[in-house]
Amino acid sequence: MRTTVSVIKADVGSVAGHHRPHAKMLEYARKKLTEAEESGLIKSFYVYHVGDDIGLVMTHDKGENNSEIHGLAWETFKEITEKVSKPLKLYGAGQDLLSDAFSGNVRGMGPGVAELEFEERKSDPIIVFAADKTEPGAWNLPLYRMFADPFNTAGLVIDPTLHDGFIFEIMDLVEGKTVKLKAPEESYDILGLLGTPGRYAVSRIYRAKDMEPAAAASTDRLSLIAGRYVGKDDPVLIVRCQSGFPAVGEVLAPFAVPHLVAGWMRGSHNGPLMPVSFRKASVVSFFDGPPRVIAMGWQIADGRLVGVDGVEPADLFDDPAWDYSRDLAMKIAVYMRTMGEIMPARLEPAEMEYTTLPKILDKLKERFQAVQK
Repeated sequence: MRTTVSVIKADVGSVAGHHRPHAKMLEYARKKLTEAEESGLIKSFYVYHVGDDIGLVMTHDKGENNSEIHGLAWETFKEITEKVSKPLKLYGAGQDLLSDAFSGNVRGMGPGVAELEFEERKSDPIIVFAADKTEPGAWNLPLYRMFADPFNTAGLVIDPTLHDGFIFEIMDLVEGKTVKLKAPEESYDILGLLGTPGRYAVSRIYRAKDMEPAAAASTDRLSLIAGRYVGKDDPVLIVRCQSGFPAVGEVLAPFAVPHLVAGWMRGSHNGPLMPVSFRKASVVSFFDGPPRVIAMGWQIADGRLVGVDGVEPADLFDDPAWDYSRDLAMKIAVYMRTMGEIMPARLEPAEMEYTTLPKILDKLKERFQAVQK
C-alpha cells in the first residue's frame, strides 16, 4: 500500500524567549490531530517539539502536497497562535505564519515541510530528524555522509542493494530551482554545491537503480520569504532505513562529530549541531542554543506510525554513546563564543543582510570619508 509521511513544523510562540512551547500549545495540537484521525483524514500522528518549534508528524494516504493535510496543519498553528500563544503573551506568537490567507499549501508560507510518499515494504523503518536554531543547509553534510560516503555507510561498499548509489536533488534556495546529481559518479559536483549550505540544500534523495524515494527535507528559508529576519528555519528531515537504504546506525553516525551550522543566537552565528534526546531538546539556554537535533524512530505499518509504545517514537539520541558528541558540541560552542562578533563566529555579510545589522551599518554610512591620496 502507498503511504505518505508528512512532517510540518512551525514556531508559533514560546516561554522565556526562545526556550520552549507552553504545554497548552502541545495539548491543543494533539486535540486537533486526534479529531482529524477520528474523522479519517489522517491515519496516525505524533506531536513533538524541539526548542521553541512545534512539529506535526502525520501519516495518511492522500499523497504529498495535499491541501487537506496542509490545511489541517495551517489551521492548527493559526488556532494555537490565536487561542493560546497570544492570550498568554508568549514570545514570537505566530512568528512562522507569514501570511493570513491559506492557499492550499503551506510551502512558502512559513512552516517547514518534509513529505515522503512510498509503497510500504515488508518492514519500513523511518527516522524523522528535527533541528532547532539552524537552516535547511544543516542537513547537507549528514545527508552526504549517509548516502554517498563509504567511510560512513558501509552498505555502499558491501550491500549490493546500495551499490548503485543515490541521486541527490539539490535546491538553489535563492533561485528556487533544483538539479539532480548522482553519487558516486558526480560526487565532486554534489560537494561543490553542498559546500555552500546557505545557498544550496538537499531537498530529496532517491535510490539510483529504481528512483525509490529515500529521504526528504524541508527547504524553506524564512528570511528569503519575508525579506527580513523572522527567526531561523529549524528544518525537518525524513529518512527511510534498512533493506535497500542505509541502516539506522549509518543514518545516525554523521551526527557523532557535531558540524558547524548557521543560526544559533539571533540567526546570526555559526555553532555546532548537538544531537540531543527528547528530554533535553527543550533546554535551549546557552546563547539561545547551541543548535540541536533530535531523532525520532518509527516503523510504518499499514499506513500508521508504530513506536515503542503506541505512536511514541524511539528516542534514538537517548543513549550514553552520544554523551561524547554532546560534550564535544559544548566545547566547540564555548570556543566559538570566545570570538564574540568576529567572523567566523558571526555569519558572513550575505547572511547578515536579513538581520538587524544593516540598520546599524546605515547609521554609520555618512560618517565614512574617502581616503586622501
